[in-house]
Amino acid sequence: MPPQNPQAARRLAFLSLLVLLLLPVTLHAHSERGMVGGFQSGFFHPLTGLDHIAAMVAVGIWGAYLGAPAMWLLPVIFPVVMAFGGALGILKVPLPGVETCIALSGVALGLMVVFAARPPLWVAAVLVGFFAIFHGHSHGTELPNSANAMTYAIGFVIATGLLHLSGIALGLLVKWPWGRILVRTTGGAIAVVGFGFLFGFIQG
Repeated sequence: MPPQNPQAARRLAFLSLLVLLLLPVTLHAHSERGMVGGFQSGFFHPLTGLDHIAAMVAVGIWGAYLGAPAMWLLPVIFPVVMAFGGALGILKVPLPGVETCIALSGVALGLMVVFAARPPLWVAAVLVGFFAIFHGHSHGTELPNSANAMTYAIGFVIATGLLHLSGIALGLLVKWPWGRILVRTTGGAIAVVGFGFLFGFIQG
């Protein structure tokens, strides 16, 4: 449950934004030069890609906006399906349009937040799961040679969960008028990031 007074809600919003700002974000979405180790590499990989961060936070925000059970179901579906996509990447199973679909995930999920879309739960789940495959495949193909695949997967699933929780914390603020503005503005920013990667304005 969100806090029951605006002052506490503002503190929650500030803390959520602070968490996002403190993440080691870089516009170079998939660089892991010099990073070794399974869990460490897996954990930091989603946190060093603005395209990944945008989509994963959007899943949490959208789930919180849709309410239970979507608030918990979507952030569970994403990492589970992402792990499957990661396995495909580790096994070098080709998947076309990975980077394009990752960029599109930011656009689509960001716009779902902007327009406060309320599709049936199964539609939201399919959309989230579809994009999760491509995010996972990207993580899997970039598994460092020195990393253990299992601990790497555990690391990026945990990092993904933390990003979803940050999104949920922001999404819960829709209870207040100023919170709805903040949430939709964040969704718009996520969509812009997706467009940036899609059209090359932001280089990965």
